[in-house]
Amino acid sequence: MEIRIDDLTGSKVIALIEEHLQGMSEDSPPESVHALNLDGLRKPEVTFWSAWEQDELLGIGALKELDVTHAEVKSMRTAASHMRKGVARQILEHIIAVAIERGYTRLSLETGSMESFEPARKLYENLGFQYCNPFSDYIEDPYSMFMTKELFR
Repeated sequence: MEIRIDDLTGSKVIALIEEHLQGMSEDSPPESVHALNLDGLRKPEVTFWSAWEQDELLGIGALKELDVTHAEVKSMRTAASHMRKGVARQILEHIIAVAIERGYTRLSLETGSMESFEPARKLYENLGFQYCNPFSDYIEDPYSMFMTKELFR
């Protein structure tokens, strides 16, 4: 698997982002969907990666800087044909490693509270994320769960 910074112009990547946004909208009311669209992912504070095997897109993930010590995991999505193969774990491990390299001391995320998000929450737990209160601009929401991980060099 090759994980590389992506410029968000390829049709396969755009389609997976659209699938991600649609999936979030199916599980949550509009005010509780916090996934970034293409414009949000193209902001300078966001680094976006795609994971590939040859010309096949396996998954995506992003890192958003909140401040000089704190960043957020965004847009984690595995292509449907590659679910349960460890793609998300490898992308998340890559994001964690980059966050540490950049000197962040805390990495946080928002994820869904519904049963469909259970595999994602288990992955985050297995990689050391712990449940926390809302961070940044988030507020308490029955459709959201918040997690954070302290980072050490």
